Amino acid sequence: MTSAVNRFSPAASWRGRERYTVLHTQYGDGAAVAALIDARRADPARPARLHIVALTQGLLPGFHRIPQADDAVTLDLLCAPLETALAQLAARIDCAYLDGVQGSGFARALARLAAADAVLHADALADEQVAALTAQGFVFDADRRSARFASRKPRPPLTPVPPRHAVVIGAGLAGCAAAHKLCARGWQVTLVERHPRVAMEASGNLAGIFMPLLSKDDNIPTRLTRAAYLYALRYWDSIGGIGRAIEGAACGVMQLARDADHARVSRTIAAAGAYPAEFAAWLEGPEAQALLGLPAPDGAWLFRQGGWARPGSVCAAMLDACGARLVQRFDAGSVRLERSDDEWLVRGEDGAVVAQAPTVVLAGGAASTRFAQAARLPLAALRGQVTHLDAATLPALPFVLCREAYLTPAANGLACAGATYDLDADPGLRTASQQENIARLQALVSDPEAGAGAPLQGRVGFRSVAPDRLPLVGALPDFEAAGTTERLRDVPRHPGLHGLLGYASRGLIWAPLCAELLAAKLENEPLPLEAALVDALDPARFVLRARRSSRVPQGSQLE
Repeated sequence: MTSAVNRFSPAASWRGRERYTVLHTQYGDGAAVAALIDARRADPARPARLHIVALTQGLLPGFHRIPQADDAVTLDLLCAPLETALAQLAARIDCAYLDGVQGSGFARALARLAAADAVLHADALADEQVAALTAQGFVFDADRRSARFASRKPRPPLTPVPPRHAVVIGAGLAGCAAAHKLCARGWQVTLVERHPRVAMEASGNLAGIFMPLLSKDDNIPTRLTRAAYLYALRYWDSIGGIGRAIEGAACGVMQLARDADHARVSRTIAAAGAYPAEFAAWLEGPEAQALLGLPAPDGAWLFRQGGWARPGSVCAAMLDACGARLVQRFDAGSVRLERSDDEWLVRGEDGAVVAQAPTVVLAGGAASTRFAQAARLPLAALRGQVTHLDAATLPALPFVLCREAYLTPAANGLACAGATYDLDADPGLRTASQQENIARLQALVSDPEAGAGAPLQGRVGFRSVAPDRLPLVGALPDFEAAGTTERLRDVPRHPGLHGLLGYASRGLIWAPLCAELLAAKLENEPLPLEAALVDALDPARFVLRARRSSRVPQGSQLE
């Protein structure tokens, strides 16, 4: 691939472009991608935004968005076979470098993604590959090393990029991440928060933990959580880092096996060899106990890159990175939305306009269903009480410990234990919830006296949770106008109204990737996730599920 990149420069075709997307079929050591980024930097007529999609090996399966020092450059590394990657890629390719490709089955998928007049470069293609690409509309030059896409088939039109001005409602993790991701793309953002400062709802806990999710079948929730977790780790480094700009510690997380059956499934996952040790390592009981200094009779997973962070400090770091494009409106109280011409008006309780813009992002967690336009979203508010304990009364932990509950290492003399899952709306601390947390804590550390008699102190927050426990990311559906719609892409949406909702207990890791996905959608950029995973997060999925449920005959049951 390096020779192809050196031989064929994209400069002639990218000059003066708003955005330019390049596909590399082999990332290799990254030298060719670095050269491409350098070439853009040195070209006065460079495209405003350069997006590079490259296939690689050695990473965990899936798509990996790698933050860059320059916000105008985006790098996606795809760890998947070429045909699989192209089938799941949501992008419009302007230039493709083919190196080391096998077979010719990729030609149709590449043509589907190619922009009008896209260019293709390769040092060596087999006759069958040239023939397959020619049949899809690529016209090769005499030496068969370059081609231009000249198909007469119409390209699906891209949704126009809206005026780059948005209102984000909610200044927790979801809203602060949205503000940063939009500001980084040149948007003017007004952040509206009903409280006097950031992170006063579910994002206000002293500590949130971050860790991946494992499963034997590597299902959609596992793949999504892995993508979010890995992206969050990279993203936090780009805005100052855990333990530096962000209060917390990447100390690792140990997840104790619940019982012998859980341990047996965990051994099966570990035996498959899919995970490198720094991502997830299975430890048998004696090894886990030696590291923990406490009993671990059934073994444990150790997530060495995991840890804890104070969500409020993550919010602050994200807002600090927004720069002058961000306007913050705190103490706004309860607001409502009103559509006027091509803009949304955000009105306060007195009817005055607090903010207005063509685009609005609802990112206020459980409170977002108070807006009429989001009232039919099936989001539940689950109460969670966290208990704060004097760390001196507990075992000293080298990392976060979890099973049915979690316990953080000491920070500022306190450890956090929790959290409950309650269906009521009581905002106050209560003794019963504290006793539940302490009972789970005692089982976690195998000490019936741990936390006994602790004073009632902690915090209550309300998680926003969807029925499938996955976030809602994207344009909000208009349930009333849905009619007989059968496909996600055909579900009518409220114009310019988007959601970043339903983060449940994983807001720390969901927030960066979900905001990145939404911003990429708004800008018509390549998306940072496989298409199947993007669909799994679409808020309109609940419109289709409601329709399917209504068609089930009474007394029947869906398996």
